[in-house]
Amino acid sequence: MSTLLQDGAIVSRLEEIDRMRPASAPVPPPETEIDPPGVPGLSGLMTLAVGVVVLAALYVGREVFLPVFLAILLAFVLAPFVELLRRWHLGRGPSVIIAVLVALGIILSIGGVIGFQLAGLATDLPRYQSTIREKVGSLREGAMGRLPGLLKDFGRHIDQAVAEPPEKTSPAPATSTPPPEEPKPLPVEVHEPDPTPAQVARNVLLPIVGPLATMGIVFVVLIFILMQREDLRDRMIRLFGSSDLHRTTAAMDDAARRLSRYFLTQLALNACFGLVAGIGLWLIGVPSPALWGVFAALMRFVPYIGSFLAAVPPILLAAAVDPGWSMALMALALFVIGEPLMGHVVEPVVYGQSTGLSPFSVVLSAIFWTWLWGPVGLVIATPLTLCLVVLGRHVERLEFLDVLLGDRPALTPAENLYQRMLAGDPDEALESAELLLKERSLTSYYDEVALKGLQLAANDATRGVMTQRQLEQVKDVVTSLVQDLSGHDDVEPKPHETKDEPVAARVSEQPDNKQPAAEAPMPEESGIPETWRAEGAIMCVAGRGPLDEAAAEMLAQLLGKHGLGTRVVSHEAVSRREIFGLDMTGVQMICISYLEISGTPAHLRYLLRRLKQRVPDAPTLVGLWPVDDPVLKSEAMRATLGATYHVSSLREAVVQCLRVATGEEKLSQAEVNPAPGQATAAKRLPLPA
Repeated sequence: MSTLLQDGAIVSRLEEIDRMRPASAPVPPPETEIDPPGVPGLSGLMTLAVGVVVLAALYVGREVFLPVFLAILLAFVLAPFVELLRRWHLGRGPSVIIAVLVALGIILSIGGVIGFQLAGLATDLPRYQSTIREKVGSLREGAMGRLPGLLKDFGRHIDQAVAEPPEKTSPAPATSTPPPEEPKPLPVEVHEPDPTPAQVARNVLLPIVGPLATMGIVFVVLIFILMQREDLRDRMIRLFGSSDLHRTTAAMDDAARRLSRYFLTQLALNACFGLVAGIGLWLIGVPSPALWGVFAALMRFVPYIGSFLAAVPPILLAAAVDPGWSMALMALALFVIGEPLMGHVVEPVVYGQSTGLSPFSVVLSAIFWTWLWGPVGLVIATPLTLCLVVLGRHVERLEFLDVLLGDRPALTPAENLYQRMLAGDPDEALESAELLLKERSLTSYYDEVALKGLQLAANDATRGVMTQRQLEQVKDVVTSLVQDLSGHDDVEPKPHETKDEPVAARVSEQPDNKQPAAEAPMPEESGIPETWRAEGAIMCVAGRGPLDEAAAEMLAQLLGKHGLGTRVVSHEAVSRREIFGLDMTGVQMICISYLEISGTPAHLRYLLRRLKQRVPDAPTLVGLWPVDDPVLKSEAMRATLGATYHVSSLREAVVQCLRVATGEEKLSQAEVNPAPGQATAAKRLPLPA
């Protein structure tokens, strides 16, 4: 008894609220102007100020920050090796010390090789200079040497042709005497005294003290990072994601794993390129091939132009060594063939389709870090920018870094579709849809992209920020899109293996931390009776929103692709004035689509009541496409509506209609015609995981 009284009070309250609301949603006037966005507030100015302070700190404190960043990058490279040593039952301390000693040994070995190669190259420079002089002299004697004279003669002939004849002048008198010669200046030579041993030591040691000190700081910081890696991770979690420890911890571990693998792969590929370049130059006969191989490996960290810059010194040296040009041409061919082969064949296979960075951000980061930290910044520009993109994809308040520097679209597919709707461009909307349909079914596309784009449009229309012309454009684009997709079957495409990119999905695209849903397979279509296949067997009714009819058309199309006969009915056709003139012959089921019901379902309850009066035996399904609609969360509100089923996705609606049509779900008379204040609880079919 108390339950009935409570339900009656809810119904009375909802009817009172409905009487106070206007009959239909307001439609903006045709030429409504949207106010321009306001100036940035205090928060935006504070963000700008913080950015300026950070930039100034990085520039002023580059002597401090540069070793720290180098240590962080080395830590990503050495972390897998440390983990491997720990799996061999070594402690953390010995594993870190061994890894650091191995890295230090490799760096010192490379430095020693470079030093010996440079010393050997310096001793042969006089011989190379004589070869260059002979080659330049031969060029001067040849056609290239005669070219400046020919150009000068050609220019002189042109000047003579256009110039006026010179005026005649009287000859100078023969008795004039030449002026006396001025005395020539006396040559003066300045000899500096021989440098003392202290000066020699200072001139030799000072240039190498700075790099040695930087390397020492790098390895000291590296040891502390590897020793306290988990503690540093926990502090980052506390700083950026303490509200969701599970998700933030998984994100940090995933980011560290991806970055470590990416940096190791990049280091291995660049080392292989340097090895191949060194061997090729050795076979060609270029002096000091090990030096140029190491130089090519290092310069390949510089995006786009690094390999070609590394090719310049060995090509010039080959031209200086060989009296002819064959050695220089072979060295040029080595780099011209090797770099495109590595960049366009090997790297896409190893990295996958994307490295997570946009081409523009790579070039911009190279310019920025070079200006900030000099040549070392140019070498580490790409790894540092990738670290910023990873932070942007895993830390919500730093997501702007991913938007600015990442290679993924700045807009979600739903936002991109809505933008195409506002622009009135159905062709680009169809092109984007066909790309997405290669990876998902038509139902998934409508649920995940099209409905969400319509919800964005419906929200703007409700707020009154959309003009009537824009609203009509949105309707036209959606109608054209649904018609163009009528030829696509609603089937799941074959799954294809995707490469694991070094950067994960951004925070806004990651699913909420909820229990994964189970798969809900479609029922078989072979058991559909002929009465359900007839046209108009399922009547898809549009809600009273301006875009609800488009959602009803999507549902009707999906039901038709699964063998059910459908008909789309506008909201005006089921109004109090028009419903009794509506032909409802052969209607087996009624589906009502709502993008939003403004939190007051009384008008929906009256619509269901009118429909049941016309077709009392037909079950009714209400599709409330916003998953956070209050009606879906309140069982009492659903009970007052009187609908048989409530769903929140097109897939659920199609599955439910097929189950009813094939007889998998039998309805009793009490379920079809529930008593006042009661309704059958809808079976909520979960979305596929």
